[in-house]
Amino acid sequence: MYCDDPELSYPSLKSLQKHLDEMYTYIRNNKMMIPNYGEMRRYGEPVSTAFVESTINEVIARRMAKKQQMQWSRKGAHYLLQTRTAVLNNELQDKFVCWYPGFQSDGKGPAMAA
Repeated sequence: MYCDDPELSYPSLKSLQKHLDEMYTYIRNNKMMIPNYGEMRRYGEPVSTAFVESTINEVIARRMAKKQQMQWSRKGAHYLLQTRTAVLNNELQDKFVCWYPGFQSDGKGPAMAA
């Protein structure tokens, strides 16, 4: 418990404690995926992801445009993002095994490029 000071009088203390516990658990479970921005700066690595977000927004905007010969529908884009997320989270193969019990992987891991 992080807030067990008996002097503290806060009406929503239990709710605050619950959220702090959840945040602590999340950080502990995901610490390997949370970037150390101080270390990145010391080594001269880029810290911002704005350029990536901008590129993604541009690609999606172009693909959703009606002028485009091959355009995405909202539903199609949603399915594409779900599939890509499953690949990056190493969950797609499990889905295929569930859907097709005889499915066998070629042993190659997922492509790491987003």
